[in-house]
Amino acid sequence: MPVTSSRPVCILGLGLIGGSLLRRLAGERPAFGYNRSTATVDAAVADGYDASSDLPQTLTRAAETDAVIVLATPVTVLGPIVDAVVERAPDCLLTDVVSVKEEVARIVAHHHPDARYVGGHPMAGTAHSGWAATDPSLFENAMWMVTTHDDTAADDWLAVADIARAAGSYVVPAAEDAHDRAAAAISHNPHVTAAVTAAVGAGESRLPLRLAAGSFRDGTRVAGTAPELQRAMLEANSVALLNTLSETIDRLVAARDRLRDHGDVAALIEAGHRARTAYEEVAAGEVEPIVGVRIGDDGWAQELRRQAYLARVWVG
Repeated sequence: MPVTSSRPVCILGLGLIGGSLLRRLAGERPAFGYNRSTATVDAAVADGYDASSDLPQTLTRAAETDAVIVLATPVTVLGPIVDAVVERAPDCLLTDVVSVKEEVARIVAHHHPDARYVGGHPMAGTAHSGWAATDPSLFENAMWMVTTHDDTAADDWLAVADIARAAGSYVVPAAEDAHDRAAAAISHNPHVTAAVTAAVGAGESRLPLRLAAGSFRDGTRVAGTAPELQRAMLEANSVALLNTLSETIDRLVAARDRLRDHGDVAALIEAGHRARTAYEEVAAGEVEPIVGVRIGDDGWAQELRRQAYLARVWVG
């Protein structure tokens, strides 16, 4: 993969993901950011990073330097941000780090139909938010999905993939709808079940919380994420999430009925154990590179998606 590390990166939004990306890229390439909160900008500047609360000025700078613009705000506020990009930096390559892809693509297409846009999503995060939570090692060895369309310009795709690699991540090519279905199953649905587990576990007194240990702590970790951030993520992926919630409810109802009628929950517990064991095997395995694909050759995007579906990732 060609190295394009001298190309500037402009990050719009300096919360956990955007701020961590700025921390990681700074020093390796020109990287600067915007945040509407002056307190966040002041904290970033005090830590030695290049940040501003002036969006027009930041985007003018991006246009002048041909920076890759990274959208790193909640999906609920993307529309006005993209409008500003259209006004000040319409020719810049756009990517994002938002946890849903179809909705972001729809917003970009509506507000900036001529955009050069390649979606992205690093599969990394914590329950904390804001500049104080940022960590330059957050993306180390994470999977970073980069959307892969048949009409994507090869150079644009490579530029976004290069950012992911510079952040320390592996690149996973995927279509937007496939990503959103996967994210609903392994990220968004767990937010809902964590909320349920937390609410039920809290009970009617403080006693359950006083007794709570590892199972409750680990099973409810993501419920500690700021509610407005969770809602923005979950509601933006409502179609895919409805499908996973339906399956979750069906499995729980079947387990409840089996427990009531026969006194056991074997089917659910065994299925869950098998799935967790399979996850541990995948997580412990070697990261397998996609082979035999030259980015830009005929059919390159389709072949990347095909190989990624077979659990390979492209590592450059």
